[in-house]
Amino acid sequence: MGRKNIGMKLVKDKASRQVTFSKRRNGVFKKANELVTLCAAEVAIIAFSPGEKPFLFGHPSVEDVSERFLNADSMPKQHGDDPKQEGGMQEPNQELTEVLKQLEVEKKRGKELDKALADQSTCVFKKPITQLNKDELMNLKTALEKLHEDVKSHVSEIEASASLLLLNKATENSDD
Repeated sequence: MGRKNIGMKLVKDKASRQVTFSKRRNGVFKKANELVTLCAAEVAIIAFSPGEKPFLFGHPSVEDVSERFLNADSMPKQHGDDPKQEGGMQEPNQELTEVLKQLEVEKKRGKELDKALADQSTCVFKKPITQLNKDELMNLKTALEKLHEDVKSHVSEIEASASLLLLNKATENSDD
């Protein structure tokens, strides 16, 4: 068949959206790699799939680039480092910093959840709620409150990612 130009609009079918994401993600990562090779640039990209799975590309590594970015405030300013001259990139960079911090928190929480799932012998959720005693009910309440906070945190992370994507689209459209 060959390649055809796809209009820039949301892909409605979830399976097609995932395939499109995978192909385009690979293309973005390939372009980032070319930028690294051609210009000796340090690059970090974080993309969340429609299934909310994070995908990372970084050279020399995402951690190194994000650490350098996070510590940029402590480095002396050089000529041309004025954010006003960079087209107002300071605010998106701060949002990216927050998303990177949230990603680290989510990674730690994921490890904790994996550990908790591995030790299911203490899980009170296997019994019907009517069979729980007072202590188990209090533990359940605490766990549900923590889950509620985790969900709120995750929603904030998704909103921040969505804001970055919208900002990136707006920047791309203004460059055209």
